[in-house]
Amino acid sequence: MSEVQTIDDVVLYEVRDNIAIVTMDRPEYNNAQNSQMTYALDKAFQLATNDDEVKVIILAGNGKHFSAGHDIGTPGRDVDKTFERTQLWYDHVNKPGGEFLYAREQEVYLGMCRRWRDLPKPTIAMVQGACVAGGLMLAWVCDLIIADDKAFFSDPVVRMGIPGVEYFAHVHELNPRIAKEFLFTGDRMPAERAYQMGMVNRVVPAASLREETFNMAERIAQMPRMGLQLTKQVINNAEDLMGKRSTMDMAFGLHHFAHVHNEAISGDRLGGFDAKAMVKANKSAAKE
Repeated sequence: MSEVQTIDDVVLYEVRDNIAIVTMDRPEYNNAQNSQMTYALDKAFQLATNDDEVKVIILAGNGKHFSAGHDIGTPGRDVDKTFERTQLWYDHVNKPGGEFLYAREQEVYLGMCRRWRDLPKPTIAMVQGACVAGGLMLAWVCDLIIADDKAFFSDPVVRMGIPGVEYFAHVHELNPRIAKEFLFTGDRMPAERAYQMGMVNRVVPAASLREETFNMAERIAQMPRMGLQLTKQVINNAEDLMGKRSTMDMAFGLHHFAHVHNEAISGDRLGGFDAKAMVKANKSAAKE
């Protein structure tokens, strides 16, 4: 067992036997993802990829919720800050109009998620509580999802006039009619329903989530590294042949048309929603 490392104050990293545990650590903000966290996650995944002793990677979130999505309103929101980039995209900070978010989100959202989805080791998302919008992106890039029986999933960004999150895997994680319902309503999908739809591999009692996730990781870690990598590669490639990557490219363009449209008619890229307004709207819808 290695010592727990803290990466950029927002992600924890440790290795137990052949398993790396990457943990989002902004529980006071329900692990809302700012750029600082996104780049820290990338560093953690790179550590796990480079370590020949690591066979499987678990992605977790500290606190009550796995992730409440992208940071659109905490004190740590850093949309206007420059970071050292990992993709071949230029800095977004000084760019006008729609170019600002387009360049940023190619880097920190679509580009990063594709990079993590294709890393050459099996990944497991360990999901408790809320897995919302940008949280879905982190769970969906993982090869397996194990959720506790209180977890829920939702993508409510249609309320902002936006057709789903940037890593648009909805029609591959769910069938098209369920994906439409999921997006049209913004409703919470309970873990059991997500399991029935094939989006989640296992639903377990909250008290045994960690144990069950590690049990799965330990079983996978018994397999040869190259066999795991090749299996992951062939399945990911098969998904892309079925249109996953092309769908994302198309959806990403429409996503950014929506941002520019919002800004043109209201002066706000997010259609007038900040974090508090979105939480209020989501809770109200859940009660109804």
